[in-house]
Amino acid sequence: MKHGKKYVDSAKLLDRTATYDSTEALDLVVKTAKAKFDETVEIHVRLGVDSRHADQQVRGAVVLPNGTGKKVRVLVFAKGDNVKLAEEAGADYVGAEDMVQKIQGEGFMDFDVVIATPDMMGVVGRLGKVLGPRGLMPNPKAGTVTPDVARAVNEAKAGKIEYRLDKTNIIHCPIGKASFGVEKLEENFNTLMNAIVKAKPAAAKGQYIKSCVLATTMGPGIRINPAKFGV
Repeated sequence: MKHGKKYVDSAKLLDRTATYDSTEALDLVVKTAKAKFDETVEIHVRLGVDSRHADQQVRGAVVLPNGTGKKVRVLVFAKGDNVKLAEEAGADYVGAEDMVQKIQGEGFMDFDVVIATPDMMGVVGRLGKVLGPRGLMPNPKAGTVTPDVARAVNEAKAGKIEYRLDKTNIIHCPIGKASFGVEKLEENFNTLMNAIVKAKPAAAKGQYIKSCVLATTMGPGIRINPAKFGV
């Protein structure tokens, strides 16, 4: 794969054979963000688990102290008093069967997070084939199936992110924008990594954090020494 001049220039700042501590890595991440837009900083964590086994799944959600830098559009499935509570908390869209129809019939997908009250899951379940593959299906573990819709909306807007293993046992998550600077990015990084470490399944054997790589949208990957996490 041929890389552009900016990527090549950024790559020169790195020692590809080295692993860095998180502060050093984040400093390099900020320096290698050379695109004309504010690049997202992402973390890619390979875990020593087997996601094919139910007892080795790693999934959860955490509120990043400095948010993600992205405006989050929230859709809430609710009825009765919860409609008003969701709207007052700042939900962008609130509905029930009408929203199912809009998504199924019109292909409406202008949202980033879906929250539902438990009594609405029978309705939301009809959207499994649409929301599931996009990682948008409400889930109790992620706090997106909850009777407290106002809190869930506030958290989503404040920068709550969901982390989960993909089929190759890697977690991919945004931890902010390059413009945040090292200090804010490190706070977000530590919050997410602590959550992933705490979520270690009892069935996981051997080294838990196999590798950890930071990168901006257009920049090269920077490896962090996994020994730091002690698992």
